[in-house]
Amino acid sequence: MSEQDEAGATPPGGGFPGVDGPAQSTGDTAVNRLAAAVRRINGLTVGRPLDDADLASAADELGALADRLEAAAADGKRVRGQPMAGDHPQDCFPTSPMVGFENPIAPPTEVWAVLGEGGQREIRGRVTFGYQYEGPPTCVHGGAIAELFDELLGLANIVANQAGMTGTLTIRYRRPTPLLAPLDLLARTTGRERRKIFTWGGIYAEGVLTAEAEGIFIEVNPGRMLDIVTSNSHNSDTQLIDPAWRDMIERAAGRPH
Repeated sequence: MSEQDEAGATPPGGGFPGVDGPAQSTGDTAVNRLAAAVRRINGLTVGRPLDDADLASAADELGALADRLEAAAADGKRVRGQPMAGDHPQDCFPTSPMVGFENPIAPPTEVWAVLGEGGQREIRGRVTFGYQYEGPPTCVHGGAIAELFDELLGLANIVANQAGMTGTLTIRYRRPTPLLAPLDLLARTTGRERRKIFTWGGIYAEGVLTAEAEGIFIEVNPGRMLDIVTSNSHNSDTQLIDPAWRDMIERAAGRPH
């Protein structure tokens, strides 16, 4: 961590939309509009006073909508792409629970890539946490902060071409992170030792560091990744792996498909 980071000031370097230009996954698509509407309902349900009559009416309407969508949904799982170095970081995980605009439980967090020291790509971002992420009164829940760091640090590794799975994640909560307030984000890969990848991230409110994280990520080759997802899929009655993703990983692992 630099002296500037330790002092608490937001590090300089690259405003939105970053070196990659606008993301492709944040547009006015049907799935993004649906997720945004559900996100608004989430915030209202948790954080705003509503009388029982309005809640009962909404519950009936949403229940009917859920029934209709379940009946319309095709079998199987939606195709999920594999993030690659060089992708816009916002487009790596469009359905993720923190940065995915297609996910109604995501805030969502906006992220982009900038060029840091030595020309290495690193992550900048911004987010405002709504009522549904409240922990102590007026503060963002510590678990939500940890989840955000897990994604930010993982994205920093991807854009630095050092992708891996989380081994350990250490969070330091320096001061309460405010709810309903714009927050600035930073994450960068800081080093490597064989399969271990070291990463750091910070959250800032009005230029003050409120939380930081250090992560150790483990590089996983395609063959091992295929074994992991195949094993996990056996624990569910629902299809967890879309065929296109499996085919791509099998090719990368050099296995017959």
